[in-house]
Amino acid sequence: LSVPGSCGYFADELHLPRTAKHELFEFITSELPRWRDHPQRSADQAETVLTNALCSHLNTAARYSVGWSRIQFLPEEPDEVVKGRKIDFAPKPLGATIVIEGRRHTQFDKLFPIECKRLPTPSGQGRDPREYVIVDGGTTGGIQRFKDGLHGASHSFGGMIAFVQEGACDHWLCSINEWITELAQQEASRWTTQDELRLVNSDEVLGVFTYCSTHGRKPAQGIIELRH
Repeated sequence: LSVPGSCGYFADELHLPRTAKHELFEFITSELPRWRDHPQRSADQAETVLTNALCSHLNTAARYSVGWSRIQFLPEEPDEVVKGRKIDFAPKPLGATIVIEGRRHTQFDKLFPIECKRLPTPSGQGRDPREYVIVDGGTTGGIQRFKDGLHGASHSFGGMIAFVQEGACDHWLCSINEWITELAQQEASRWTTQDELRLVNSDEVLGVFTYCSTHGRKPAQGIIELRH
């Protein structure tokens, strides 16, 4: 008697605490110096090349890490809400279903979106030096995309990574907050001083600094928290 059937396995289901997204961003932050100083990393400074190289490094680091081996990092991920928009990169589950704050995430779901920007903004026609924050008359500013709901509208947490190629991080923190203050002072502005970055952690030896910010969006989207 032949009985048709199938065999397989249930994917692991991991329940991570509310702070898991912060901890995952800290893992990314901890790997930035190793990626930056890797002797085999390409010298190409284009943003897309840097982002793809970072994802390759993070995928290797996560695989051999304690606690993050079920995470993958994928570049150029389409936004879930605004069709045609692409997220620079995003972490996703790998071979597991991950539950955070009661929300289930499979290999098809972003844990949170991450935007990358070079500092200073590369010179060129139509480039706004404030691109980390906003682009005048455009929609490609880093924080601007999150604030306008063009990136991560379905998320309450996101990340930004600055590839600092000239100047000190303290200088760029002052510049970014000055740009936000100037925007907040404009008549009928949707920007406020609450959009400014605040220091979370600094490591001058490794040259890595972490900041946080919160940004109001459309009422239906709520507030989004960013780690930088």
